[in-house]
Formats: sequence, C-alpha cells, structure tokens
Amino acid sequence: MKPITIIGSGMAGYTVAREFRKLDKTTPLLIITGDDGGFYAKPMLSNAFAQNKQAAQLVTQTAAQMAEQLNARILPFTNVSQINSDNKTVSTSVGNFDYEKLVIAVGAQPIRLPIAGNAASQVLSVNNVTDYAKLRERITINGEIAEKIHITILGAGLIGCEFADDLAGAGHSITVIDPNALPLAALAPEPISRALQSALESRGVNFKLGTTASSIDQHQEHANLLQIGLANGEIFNTDIVLSAVGLRADLRLAIASQLATDRGILLDTTGQTSAKDIYALGDCAQYSNPEDGSRSVLPYIAPIMVAARAIARSLSGEITQIELKPAPVIVKTPSCPIALVAPAPHIVTLGRWKHEQVGPTNISRFYDASNVMKGFAVAPQESKARAALLAELMTVIE
Repeated sequence: MKPITIIGSGMAGYTVAREFRKLDKTTPLLIITGDDGGFYAKPMLSNAFAQNKQAAQLVTQTAAQMAEQLNARILPFTNVSQINSDNKTVSTSVGNFDYEKLVIAVGAQPIRLPIAGNAASQVLSVNNVTDYAKLRERITINGEIAEKIHITILGAGLIGCEFADDLAGAGHSITVIDPNALPLAALAPEPISRALQSALESRGVNFKLGTTASSIDQHQEHANLLQIGLANGEIFNTDIVLSAVGLRADLRLAIASQLATDRGILLDTTGQTSAKDIYALGDCAQYSNPEDGSRSVLPYIAPIMVAARAIARSLSGEITQIELKPAPVIVKTPSCPIALVAPAPHIVTLGRWKHEQVGPTNISRFYDASNVMKGFAVAPQESKARAALLAELMTVIE
C-alpha cells in the first residue's frame, strides 16, 4: 500500500498527521522533513527569551517520539526537490518515494531586505528553532546570556512587536525600525496601534518610524558593533540586527512540481492544489473562500487547525471543504496583549473603523460599506472581552 505522504514537520504537517491518525490507524504514513523532525510550537519562538528558555526546551517531542505516536515513518534531514503528480512519486535527497496522496506543509521563508553595507549579511531572522538558537548564541558571553545587549529589530509588525516585548522583558535595549507611522499598521486600527506603541515605549523600546534601514556596516573602531544608517540620514550603533519584516510562502517545491501558485500555493475549497491528490496548508498555502471567491494567505494558527481537520478527512476518503471561520489573531505582547479579526483586504478601503474606550480597554469595530461589522480589535485583551466581540461578529455573519 502506498503511503499518505506529508512534506514538512512543522505545526501544519504534524497537525494533519495527528488528525489523519484519528480517522485511520493503519494506512502507512510517511513524513519527510528538511530538519530533525522534532516538534515545537513555532509561536513560542517570539516569547521565549523573557522566560530564558533554551532552544532545546522548546522542542517537546523528538522525531522518534512523533514517529511512535503517529505510527509513521519520518525521514529527517531530507530535501524534496520535485513531486511528479503523474506517477505519484517524490524525488528527495535520499531517493524517490511513491505516495497515494500527499500534503505540502513547507511553511514560509523570511523576507530579506536589500540593505547595503559590509555587514548586511549579519542580519538575523528567527523562523525556526535553529534560528532561535543562533540568536541566543549571539547574545551569549562565556556561556551566559549577556545583559543589556542592544538589539535593533527591522519591522514593527506582529512578529517584530512580539520580539521587541519579549527581548525588552529579558532586559535588553530594543530599537524598532519601520516605514509606517505606527506599529502593527497592516493589521490594527490607529488607537490599538498607539496603545501598543505606548506600552512598549514604557518598557524602554525605542521606535524609529517612518523610515527604513538603508545600510548596515561593521563599526570601524569597535569590532563587536554594527552601524545602522537610516533612510532619513540618522546613524546609530547596535549589537545585533534582527529582521522581522515578514514571511513569504515557500513556493520552491510547488514551482518545481508545476503546481499553480500566486502568493501561495493555490488551493480549491478542500485544500487540494492544481494537481489531483496533492493538498497544502499552512504558511505556504493560499486558501479559497467559497463565499466570495477570494484567495488569502493566512499565516495563523486557527486556519492551520481548521484546514488540517478538513484535509485529514479528505485524505481518508471523505472529501471535505475547509470552512474558515473568523478567529482572533492573538498578538503576544504582554505589555499590551491584543486580539483582532482583521477585515478582508478587499473591503478595507470600502469601510471604516469605529472606536470606543471602556476603562483602560480600547475596542475597535470595523464596518463595511453596508454598515455590517466585519472585524474587530481589542487591547489590552482578555478572554471575556475577546469572546464577546467574537460572538457579536459571528451573530452578524450567521
């Protein structure tokens, strides 16, 4: 019997495997991954410094443990170069393998900015547990985490702000650079963004907004320092530069395999790609909305869980649509925790945000051109307020 094959061992890949095993205990399951196959929750990467967690502490199960749990064969440190959908084989660095049905869960790659300077190559990004280990190593002196390291973060989006809060909480000096006028500008309305900025600034985070890093050079007199030049002409020194300007779906395998792609791997409403019996989910995927035909890249946990359950049923023979419901995105910034459901991009310019403040809490609701609620944001958020706003939104949708 040919196996169900999953390419990728991140949260998306392992969640599909777990959901499939709930439905089918015996069909062979093969998981191919470019890393060691250990399981960890990727969202933990941006809030582990303040807890002083080593990279190894984030990995909760090894590949061997996952293989036993899932009754699966796991091939670690194996690169997949191509999928042949006609004869149902995958070509890898350790040979070719047949599959019955296949799932692509290869995630995304950090966007690299074209920055000038002789130290631009020293910019770090954290997209996996290995990257996290490298960042910890850079702020370690004689085996101990150094105090008051100056870390400059490129990008004041969700991940950039989470790292800023986490690293500031660990005692480091943080500067955040972003071309927008406010942090979290792509997701949050102005009052929420301002509340977040104020909370982070009260923790010592320094924002340089409305500009970008144009050059990164080695300091001429201090070998351990980097010198950042901004587009506005300002120059300052820092110890480490961390890029958090966003992720781009990893389309290399999909393109090599002649699958249809756009900003992600294009899927139908069941999660199937342009090739029969090949599915995709997670950061590499671009989902279809059956209601309005729109396509969205959804790099969040809730869509992974929903898609994984639906794809698992389809893999077991029950073709199932992915029903994506609004789910709050939680911004893990303890200084100002935020929950939001962002309105769909194609209606943002046609609607408006309405704001209110209830005690210390900022609440924003988004209304479309027909004055129908289509999104919300709340900060600082807590479960009761979040649940009430979500119920309000779902009532309108239903």
